[in-house]
Amino acid sequence: MTTTQEVYDLLDKAKSFVCSKIPESLSKPKSLIICGSGLGGISSLLQDTTEISYSEIPGFSVSTVPGHAGKLVFGFIGSNKVPVVCMVGRLHFYEGYSFNETTFPVRLAKQLGVEIVVVTNAAGGINPNFKAGDLMIIYDHINIPGFAGWHPLRGPNLDKFGPRFQPLSDAYDLQLRQLFFQQKKKLGVERNIHEGTYFYASGPTFESRAESRVIRTLGGDAVGMSTVPEVIVARHCGLRVLALSLITNECVVDPPASAFDENPKPLDEGMASHAEVLEYANQASLDVQKIIEATVNEF
Repeated sequence: MTTTQEVYDLLDKAKSFVCSKIPESLSKPKSLIICGSGLGGISSLLQDTTEISYSEIPGFSVSTVPGHAGKLVFGFIGSNKVPVVCMVGRLHFYEGYSFNETTFPVRLAKQLGVEIVVVTNAAGGINPNFKAGDLMIIYDHINIPGFAGWHPLRGPNLDKFGPRFQPLSDAYDLQLRQLFFQQKKKLGVERNIHEGTYFYASGPTFESRAESRVIRTLGGDAVGMSTVPEVIVARHCGLRVLALSLITNECVVDPPASAFDENPKPLDEGMASHAEVLEYANQASLDVQKIIEATVNEF
């Protein structure tokens, strides 16, 4: 197991390397924006950019998922020229990385002076009122891997960042959520936006019908394979969090056709796919980009 001092040393190396590659004006970004599947276009909003590949940074792992470019993009966003850094592509537990590896970028962001983390993701709609293309602002989460002992704060506590026992009842910042809705209204964006609870499943399989019914019963409104580890570590670091899910498909919750049915429905009806995730993300990306730009501009 990696010791706390080894983690601190690796973060120091990463910070030194990154700071050597970016101009002084970008060395203390206000916000980290984590771009989920199909939402990497958020980084195109940045001005005067500097890009660094994950593979170059000490301690960083490489993103292996289609739609995740795997680079940090530093730049300024909005008319107020707010300095930010975008993670274009995230790291996932299902790729074989540990939670320490998948959340390393969040701790690096804290080292760089980031105060706010904006997390985006693509998610399946569990709530029957959610349709593909809708947006959901996360106001709570259910961490199923955490229930089973797979938790990003497991192991020796990094006292430099936060306490041994981190409360999460305030994980999703109310003022930031209010600001997001205000900017959506101000911009006249008509896309449906909900608030809800994000259910974190480790993946990489999409949920079975029975699992989707369980998630609904437990109170999940949307389900995905990311975000919660990053949010937990961000809160442990004392960072404020705004998290957004793009609903890319409606999860199938009806039981499958029975062998006794005379006219069974096809089993693949409504079945999720990564191509579908990227398609809906691309369709909604302009609205997401506009609202995020306007929101971060007020940070």
